[in-house]
Amino acid sequence: MSKAYLSLGSNLDAPTHLRGAVAALRERFGAIVLSPVYRTRAVGFDGADFHNAAAIVDTDLDPQALNAWLHALEDAHGRDRSGPRYGDRTLDIDIVLFDDHVLEGPGHLSIPRPELRHAFVLQPLADIAPGVVVPGDGRTLAQLWAAHPDRDAATTTVEL
Repeated sequence: MSKAYLSLGSNLDAPTHLRGAVAALRERFGAIVLSPVYRTRAVGFDGADFHNAAAIVDTDLDPQALNAWLHALEDAHGRDRSGPRYGDRTLDIDIVLFDDHVLEGPGHLSIPRPELRHAFVLQPLADIAPGVVVPGDGRTLAQLWAAHPDRDAATTTVEL
């Protein structure tokens, strides 16, 4: 079994889509670790606020198969991939870390995920896996969060 660290986000009917995603993750992978859900501003475009969280799953899938499964879950929640890269999302789930793997491709699969530099990805992961070392970087998620420029910014958590 491998351990995958996921970033989840939505800004279109976010509570409904995130609850559905969490239920699907639990159904497929069993017990998961789920972070608090944070309300954050859209990054890269003007849009409604996002609800962002992180989850840890134990999986029997390899990174490519897990990525395909997550894309199918996004699609089941009405994810539209035809628009610009930065835009509104019913559901966005990315593999941020996968064991100690470092890989690029196929497609947009990149581990560690470059979006780890954003507070909306890093903060929820640091909440649930502070001691995890980021492959290729050598620092823990807690160390990265402690050094992040948005570390002291006010954050708002929301209930699912």
